[in-house]
This record gives sequence, structure tokens and C-alpha cells, in this order.
Amino acid sequence: MSPKTHLYVLWTNDNPITAEKMVFMYTVNALIHGWWEKVTLIVWGAPTKLVSEDENIQNLVREALEAGVHITACKACADQLGVTEILEKLNIEVKYWGLPLTEILTNEEKLLTI
Repeated sequence: MSPKTHLYVLWTNDNPITAEKMVFMYTVNALIHGWWEKVTLIVWGAPTKLVSEDENIQNLVREALEAGVHITACKACADQLGVTEILEKLNIEVKYWGLPLTEILTNEEKLLTI
């Protein structure tokens, strides 16, 4: 494995099956099994609304947070969709992600996009 031990997962697909069977399955197992030392899940676009409305997805968010996944969401998206407060109540960090994502890319960090 690369010396970089932090994986960023950019989640932009609002399909609940993809969320359950890929996004949360991989991010949680990546920490449980030690595949990565740190995992950050970035919720961007349509999934912000999915998280705010879907109880099963909210349960997966809680499980991922308990496993140590850092979950953060795009503030511009959350504000525009009117779900910022709901995400924050789920203990999801809400912040502007344009510049941080650019830094991840320019620094050649490990980024998985779904």
C-alpha cells in the first residue's frame, strides 16, 4: 500500500443501494480491517438530501461515525437543499468543500469518487 494512509471518498450518487452496498460498506470495513488508517466521507450534491430523508441511510451514517469514519458534507449543497440543520444533528460536519477538494486533488491524495 502507498505510504498515504488517508482515503477520501467523494459521494455524489444518491442511489440508496449504492450508498448501502458500496459507500458505507467500504468506508466502515476499510477502518475495521485496517485497510486505511483514516477515512473521510465527503457528501456532495444529491446525497445530502438522501441523508436528510432516508432513515436507513441515517442509521448507516451513525454506524459509520461510530466506526471512526469522518463524515463531512458540502455546505453550499446542504444550504441550497435546505438540509444543513438535519445533517448537523446527525453529527455530520458541514463546510465548504471547493478549496479542500482542490487541495486533495493537487496534492495527489487518495480519492475515490462514487
